[in-house]
Amino acid sequence: TITDVSISLYINRISAVDENKEEISFDAFLQVIWEDSRIKPKTDFGPKHYIELTTEERHAIWVPDLYIRQLREMKVLTVFEEISSLRLYENSTISLSIGATIIIKCDMDFVLYPLDVQKCPVDFSSYKYTLSEMTFRWKDENPLSFPIDFGDGFFRLPKYVVSFYTEKESQVVNYGEGILISDNHCSARLEITLSREVKSYLLENYLPSTLFVSISWGSFVVVPEIVPGRMVLLVTTLLSLVTMFDTVRNNSPDALELKCLEVWLISCTLFVFLALLEYFIVLFGIRYDKHWRTAKRIQTNLTPATPPPSSANISNSAEIPMTSNLSAQQRKNGLENAARMFSGANKIAPEDSHSKDVSANYSNSTENLQKAQKVTSIMMGRKRFRNVADVALLFAGSQRGKLDQISLILFPASFLLFTILYWVLYLEESRKRL
Repeated sequence: TITDVSISLYINRISAVDENKEEISFDAFLQVIWEDSRIKPKTDFGPKHYIELTTEERHAIWVPDLYIRQLREMKVLTVFEEISSLRLYENSTISLSIGATIIIKCDMDFVLYPLDVQKCPVDFSSYKYTLSEMTFRWKDENPLSFPIDFGDGFFRLPKYVVSFYTEKESQVVNYGEGILISDNHCSARLEITLSREVKSYLLENYLPSTLFVSISWGSFVVVPEIVPGRMVLLVTTLLSLVTMFDTVRNNSPDALELKCLEVWLISCTLFVFLALLEYFIVLFGIRYDKHWRTAKRIQTNLTPATPPPSSANISNSAEIPMTSNLSAQQRKNGLENAARMFSGANKIAPEDSHSKDVSANYSNSTENLQKAQKVTSIMMGRKRFRNVADVALLFAGSQRGKLDQISLILFPASFLLFTILYWVLYLEESRKRL
């Protein structure tokens, strides 16, 4: 026959949640109820319909081998003696109750910190007996109970809201004994959910970092020539965010990836750094603009004025014959070469050393031409980049007020867009894990 074991749990209080060790500690009273038909009580039970078994009688009673898979440690509560009770009812039902401090190991993921939600399943089952021999389930009435001041199924800690939930259907677990269905064990599962309190993080981290980013936008209304005032404002804000990020990283639990709060602080630091970079561009543009204007003024003063060409010079130059630069011997040689070319146009000259030299020279000239084209393209690219950089720097220097005005609109709009995307995406991911 299959032994049906029903359990119930009275959660007295939550002792602690250790994020570093990934443990949950709570005080509870565990009640296990089963029926043993081998026991035929003959005593008078009286009006209570049960009798309390003594310590000597307990050793003669069979007790299920309860196994809690996620259990790290269990300490039985003791005052004068162990807080436990073993009762025998008239219908051969046995009830075992015990008060204990239970420490549960919970696998936690802190990637969404501080928007993370931790779920910790706790399985109550038998290690020795399989599905065909013993089943575990929660009691039909009040499987979970709490003190009056506990709350409606949840308990508030300084950092967490802890809630408990029992699954009605029994679970099937396997402890590596085999792959057959007969090797599985029946389990009653308790779900512990840890939802972090976000209000304190909003006041301690999100609000100050947002204010630091907003303060950095004030640098856009400071005149660029006032270097100390604007530089101190930006550098101080940047260092404050770096210090806040370092503090959060040291005091927050470890995670395999960047945590949600770290992503926020890094983004805020990046916004302040971009504001500082914009100021560097403005300062460099101002200096480059002054240097360019000074060099242009000097070049204009040193360049001599060239007189326009007169009509007399043009007419005199036109009267010079084009052939005056060529001697009679050169003209004669040119005519002879042309005659030879026309006379031998239809003849195929035999390949000699002279033709080989010509082909070799042609190939060398082709390679040199390709190299020259490559060098020319590189030089043109550099020149084009230099021209673009000159235009950008001259704009930043001459239109520095306009650049600050654009930044004063662009930076808050970008930060607002980032904030909306950040909270929508992370809150949606946190809601999926509930």
